[in-house]
Amino acid sequence: MFKRNTYTKRREVLKKSINSGIILILGNSDSPMNYQSNIYQFRQDSNFLYYFGLDSPNLIGIIDIDNNTDYILGNNVDIEDIIWMGYQPSLKNRASEVGVKNTDKYNSSFAFFKKAISSGRKVHYLPPYRANNILLLSDLLVINHKFIKNYVSVELIKAVVKQRSIKDKNEIVELEKAVSVGYNMHTTAMKMAKEGEWEQNIAGKIEGIAISGGGTLSFPVILSQDGQTLHNHYHGNILEKGRLMITDAGAESSMHYACDFTRTVPVGGKFSQKQKEIYEIVLQANQNVTDNSKPNVFYKDMHLLAAKTITNGLKKIGLMKGNTDEAVRNGAHALFMPHGLGHMMGLDVHDMEDLGEDYVGYNEEISRSNQFGLAYLRLGRRLQEGFVITNEPGIYFIPQLIDKWKAEKINTEFINFDKLEDYKTFGGIRIEDDLLITKDSCEMIGKHIPKSISDIENLMQS
Repeated sequence: MFKRNTYTKRREVLKKSINSGIILILGNSDSPMNYQSNIYQFRQDSNFLYYFGLDSPNLIGIIDIDNNTDYILGNNVDIEDIIWMGYQPSLKNRASEVGVKNTDKYNSSFAFFKKAISSGRKVHYLPPYRANNILLLSDLLVINHKFIKNYVSVELIKAVVKQRSIKDKNEIVELEKAVSVGYNMHTTAMKMAKEGEWEQNIAGKIEGIAISGGGTLSFPVILSQDGQTLHNHYHGNILEKGRLMITDAGAESSMHYACDFTRTVPVGGKFSQKQKEIYEIVLQANQNVTDNSKPNVFYKDMHLLAAKTITNGLKKIGLMKGNTDEAVRNGAHALFMPHGLGHMMGLDVHDMEDLGEDYVGYNEEISRSNQFGLAYLRLGRRLQEGFVITNEPGIYFIPQLIDKWKAEKINTEFINFDKLEDYKTFGGIRIEDDLLITKDSCEMIGKHIPKSISDIENLMQS
């Protein structure tokens, strides 16, 4: 955990952002895999971690704005718990470590909220994403579970997003720890990308590195030589020489701060000329975004910068044609990059998106597009110092999408469909870095994972 005053100050800032009432932040509980006693690895709710810091199940955090009082509700362990889990400090002592003086039993929450509701007090809560917390909120607040999401507090959502979007120096240290593990994961995957290797061996190896780093994966590993599938969690292929392997993977620190990187490497350690041409276009898009990301720049504009870079590059090798600005305005580039440029990152690998993508990535100043490709941009808003974001342009050759656009004559004035026939088995390339927005520009967090063609080939062949 961070120091006690970190959590105290965070709650004080939140109180000042909400006019009145009670803020309710639920922790998570254990979730069974296949029977009650066999559970998935516990993951605490990120908002509970941010404001209350305790990383264990079955806790409820309450911030009473009107009475300036904070509570943590939960149960102390009994002797049976100690037999199986070992000794645990009392809830009172644990709450004290995060600056909370008031504790009570878990079930006291029902009486607390019954009294609050009968007094006509406003209860602010965030959108639940787990079924058991939907049911708990239903019982606590006497609202039919079907309508729980209709009464979430938009005021609270906006206050949390505003606060958590800016990472302080202690959070950056945690992110750097995650990046250090991510570096080892990706360089290991590069060295293992040899002809005849089973994808599952590589995926399992880098997952082990994440766990041995003190935390765990920040999301399930995406690793495949079928890189044209954006989120490919299938690891059953045997690597073939001449193919490209995409690895999109990251680790969490022990305090659950995340990293998220993608690298694309040639199986066997040597890019073909055709692969080099496409790779250099993606690398240039990645670099252009890094060079131009800074406070007050809209990340939507960085997405469009990457799109124009990709369009210009594909025009040079004959896969696209026409005016670049018109092509991007019509979304022609989305045949090759049908996803957004990046997203927020922090305690969640897609930071705070449980609160709603549009609250995190957009605001009153800018709204989401409905154009294919651009609609998938998770972060479009103006950047601020202290944001941590991903920069992940890519080029993919998706046979079914190419056939669909060709048959429906979509953007034929900008795309050379006949030449694309030679690329249908190419796969895909994505390059992703984690950026911290600084006072005047941005910087990559932590140790840089190799991404130039020469650096990748040298590492793979060393």
